[in-house]
Amino acid sequence: MTGWQQSPATAVLILADGTRLEGRGIGAVGHAAGEVCFNTAMTGYQEVLTDPSYAGQIVTFTFPHIGNVGANDEDIETVNMAALSGVRGVVLKADITNPSNYRSAEKLDAWLKKRNIIGITGIDTRALTAQIREHGMPNGVIAHAEDGHFDEPSIMAELKAFPGLEGLDLAKEVTTAQTYHWDQTGWVWNEGYGTLDNPEFHVVAIDYGAKRNILRCLADQGAKVTVVPATATAEEIMAHKPDGIFLSNGPGDPAATGVYAVPTIQTLMATGKPVFGICLGHQLLGLALGATTSKMHQGHHGANHPVKDLTTGKVEITSMNHGFAVDKTSLPSGVTETHISLFDQSNAGLSVDGKPIFSVQYHPEASPGPRDSHYLFTRFINHVRTQKGLPLKPEYVAPTAA
Repeated sequence: MTGWQQSPATAVLILADGTRLEGRGIGAVGHAAGEVCFNTAMTGYQEVLTDPSYAGQIVTFTFPHIGNVGANDEDIETVNMAALSGVRGVVLKADITNPSNYRSAEKLDAWLKKRNIIGITGIDTRALTAQIREHGMPNGVIAHAEDGHFDEPSIMAELKAFPGLEGLDLAKEVTTAQTYHWDQTGWVWNEGYGTLDNPEFHVVAIDYGAKRNILRCLADQGAKVTVVPATATAEEIMAHKPDGIFLSNGPGDPAATGVYAVPTIQTLMATGKPVFGICLGHQLLGLALGATTSKMHQGHHGANHPVKDLTTGKVEITSMNHGFAVDKTSLPSGVTETHISLFDQSNAGLSVDGKPIFSVQYHPEASPGPRDSHYLFTRFINHVRTQKGLPLKPEYVAPTAA
């Protein structure tokens, strides 16, 4: 009696320390190097894999069943449908099943191929996550060969050449190439996305890797949004005559992006216009105010991170995706810490005393994730209302009865 027939591995994940994990390939064929992180969200895999903030990373999902609701064009977060998010690969526990959701337009495997994302299944993601938690986020290379034959020298050469995210400016790789206007509002069940017909306000968003749902949240507040490239100058931004300025999320090392972004932000702050930053925008604002940033051990990636708003005492469950953080002890006089992570007490928000300037480390647009933090967009536009002499709107609105 012969033994069980073993199928050859069609994908490998190799970490910088030599750890080699074999599995089954999905998505695009080829190989790509990146920083290996883990994400604890149970939903929203499509939004995660199209979030420009994940540029340069290989995402390990801790939830074992990914792909079971398929994919569609509505849940993509990169603004340009044809653009790639920059994510280098995806690591899964279980094989992708046939989708069972009425919104599904295609299978995840086919969608990954179309987005040029390499994937691997059959990995013990629990063990990989434990290793990342203990030793930090390693560099790695993911490879998929349908015949199971890998060009090992080429794969290892790419891993060796990958510099890591520290010191890397990735915003330039994912930002828009030209200025454009945004007027799409949030998704409503059975109706889809809406359009803002009569904007009350005008916000200029600096695109360091902006997500669609962030722009929709601004539009939901009645703001026409003008999106400008990450390298836009303060003069170019102010020429649009904005009521407020938004600093978007994005990938990479804030210190590297800050070389050109910080002087611009400092000039914009001096105009007196309200400024609101998210994620990388938060880190860049911190640098512009004189604080420092540093690389985190394992980062925060997931949709279940508790954060305390020190201005109200409320605790919110948030969506996070960042591998760098503002050093809370470096906040200068006149800058107040407004939010903290209840996982590790790291800084999650700041504001400038007496000025309409604030930012948060997490993703209040919640895509994916809970909507506890949507009030921050109201807080931002309330600063605009104050300057215009308009009545303020309540930040927290109780849900209406069904």
